[in-house]
Amino acid sequence: MRLKATCDIRLRAAETCPTVAMLRPRSGAAQWVTSESWHFEPQVNAAEYFDATGNLCQRFVVPKGVLRIRIETVVDTEPDVAVAPDAPPTAIELLPDGALQYLLPSRYCPSDKMMEQARQIVAGAAPGYAQVEAIRAWVHRHIEYRYGVSNEGTDALDTLAAGAGVCRDFSHIGISFCRALYIPARMVVGYLHRLDPMDLHAWFEAFVGGRWYTFDATQDRPRGGRIVIAYGRDVADVALVSNFGQLETDSLSVSVTLLDEALPALPA
Repeated sequence: MRLKATCDIRLRAAETCPTVAMLRPRSGAAQWVTSESWHFEPQVNAAEYFDATGNLCQRFVVPKGVLRIRIETVVDTEPDVAVAPDAPPTAIELLPDGALQYLLPSRYCPSDKMMEQARQIVAGAAPGYAQVEAIRAWVHRHIEYRYGVSNEGTDALDTLAAGAGVCRDFSHIGISFCRALYIPARMVVGYLHRLDPMDLHAWFEAFVGGRWYTFDATQDRPRGGRIVIAYGRDVADVALVSNFGQLETDSLSVSVTLLDEALPALPA
């Protein structure tokens, strides 16, 4: 399917503010960027680089006052996500080098403190994909989606205690429980077609059966129509905007439009 995603951001700085952003999806095995445009108002000088995870990052200085950034991207992506209920776990010694970091606790995913509860949640599930799906379903049932409960310091344990949070908080719990069972798990941020209410979105992926699979605890079923912007250990790695000085977001608006549903499948 072909989707057009737009993101319009207004940033306000009291003084000039060096900034790193993740605004642009990149082409890969599961998606292909067919066209894109992005504009700064007023115009600023920007440079790009790839971070350690391969995410495409933009660095620039926000001038004093208001900076508007508008990004429009057209992407071919899959209408459905892959599911594999019988996929076994991947032995740690057989994991790709790049997956090993996603076994470790991180700032927002204290998996080393969540092992006992993780074992309880997956009791009776077959090792591998079925365990991750049991985790996703448990989070979906037990955590309420609610704004205003979490903040920039909220980790997975905080969200469990509150019993509520937003998409990033759901993902942190899922990631933490997976890592507690020695299943690599990583955070993903991007766009989801027909998300309601529409916004930038976060979900997680787990490495089982020799590949990454998508899991979204905010949804009641597997859903495709996703555009990935960035991957990371947790939200600290995938922030839309990382500012090194005082910076406020005046507004953020997102839209995802279906352009063509009947496209050939992307190559495996």
